[in-house]
Parts: sequence; C-alpha cells; structure tokens
Amino acid sequence: MRVLIVGCGYVGTALGIQLSRLGHRVSGVRRSSEGVAELRALGISPIQADVSEPVECRELPGTFDWIVNTVSAGRTGLDSYRRVYLEGTRNLIDRFGGESPVKYVYTSSTGVYGQQDGSTVSEQSSTEPGHDTGNVLVETEQMLFAAFREKTFPAVILRAAGIYGAGRGYWLRRFQSGQARQEDGGGRTVNMIHRNDLVSAIIAALDRGAPGEVYNVADNHPTTVPEIYAWLAQTTGRPLPPPSEIPEPAGGSRMTTHKRVSNRKLVETLNWQPKYPSFREGYSAELAPTG
Repeated sequence: MRVLIVGCGYVGTALGIQLSRLGHRVSGVRRSSEGVAELRALGISPIQADVSEPVECRELPGTFDWIVNTVSAGRTGLDSYRRVYLEGTRNLIDRFGGESPVKYVYTSSTGVYGQQDGSTVSEQSSTEPGHDTGNVLVETEQMLFAAFREKTFPAVILRAAGIYGAGRGYWLRRFQSGQARQEDGGGRTVNMIHRNDLVSAIIAALDRGAPGEVYNVADNHPTTVPEIYAWLAQTTGRPLPPPSEIPEPAGGSRMTTHKRVSNRKLVETLNWQPKYPSFREGYSAELAPTG
C-alpha cells in the first residue's frame, strides 16, 4: 500500500517504521524540516508541509491508499487545537476526498469523554467533554462522520488513551525525578496506552477497521495514580512519594475526568490485543537496563 502519515512524530514515526517493515511504501508529513534526514534513514519518504494551511495541504504530492492522521497540537491553547485538528482535518478531506483512499485513520482522544462518576465508557457513551479543547476534538470527529455519510470518505476514528512509551511517561518521569506527590484520596482513574500498542491498533484499523466506525484504544487495566506510585516504589525500592493536598499538576483534559475506558470493541471486532496490557508491563520495559 501507498501510505501517507500526517503528523509523523512520536506515534507517526513508530507507525511508519512498522509499515515499512511490512513492505508498504510510506511517506511522512512534518510541519518543519526538523528530522527529515531521520525519516529518510528510517525508510519513510519525508514531506514538509503544514496541513492546517489550505494551500500547503492542496499541494501534498502523490496518491495514497492509506492515510493516517496522527497530528498533535503541540500546544494546549484553543487556537492551536482548532488549527491543527479541525482546520487540518477539513483541508485533508478537501485534498483527498475526491481520490477515494481505501482507508483514512484519525487518532482522536479519550478526552472526548467527560464522565466523572467512575463509570465504564464505550464508543456509544456520550461525548460531552465540558472543556473547549475537548469540544474541538468532538467537532473534528463529527466532521469526519459527516464526510463519511455525505462523501463516503472512508474515515475510521481511534480514540486513544494517555500515550506513553519509550522516552515518554508522565507518572514514571515524575516519580523518577522526585516531583511526584500522593494526592489526598487519589482515586481518579487513569487510562493509558503504550505507543507500540497504539501503532498496532492503527495497523489493525487500516487492515480491518470499518469506515464510519470509532474504536477506543486503551490497555486492559485502567488504574489510579496511587496504584502507579505504589507499584513503582515496590519495583524500584524507592520510597512512596510524600502526601500532598494539592492535586498532581497533570496536563490535559483526562485528569479532570473519572472514567474507565473500555477497549472491548477493538479487541472483539478487530482481533487486537495489547502487548502491554497494563502500565506494569509498559513501565517494566522502561525500567529494564539497556546495553
């Protein structure tokens, strides 16, 4: 397959490497020239373009069978979200809608769920995030659903939980740096997904995902921050973080909610299984000595 990865960064580069190994011809789009040589060395044909700019998006070269949009806003401001997610998606639909790609996969976020009661959420649960950036993500999804209905644009939406993996892990880094604090109570649920498992979910969606459908991508075991810190302390032999009445300053909308994200649809309909079923396996890989 001829594959275009838009937003070829932390997730997109790992995806491109895997798709190249599987024999696909992969091109990767980045907003800046940074990392272009790296992409080429990894077997990914680099394209420098900002898809939030209509002219640059229209001038994207080539015809593709699979398109994957893994863009990240980079900054948390509302304007950045609207530009990167909403305007970028509109431009990509305009650019490729007439070419009828076989599949278009968009990585959204479980941040679209605003539940605060600890309930289990599925793809059928309400998406009322209650904050502006989350509303932009919902609006972007709705645009893709409309494009599927009206233009048969073959969009598949993956709602990813909090992404961690090689070089990235918010709670692990806070624990290792000594910045971690135990919240009073601390029962809010955390939903996570290892980058490599997100990559395998994207590939499953490209192979077997149904256009017009949405799938949650989370590991098998939602957890809590105290549970994470307790496991890290036991595993590393370091003391538990000291208590604090001030909540952990975690960025992102997920930490204002309290819900358990179900991956059942992805597991049962796309025959997907995570390599890292919980944070324990994922963090164990990060803590393992290298060399």
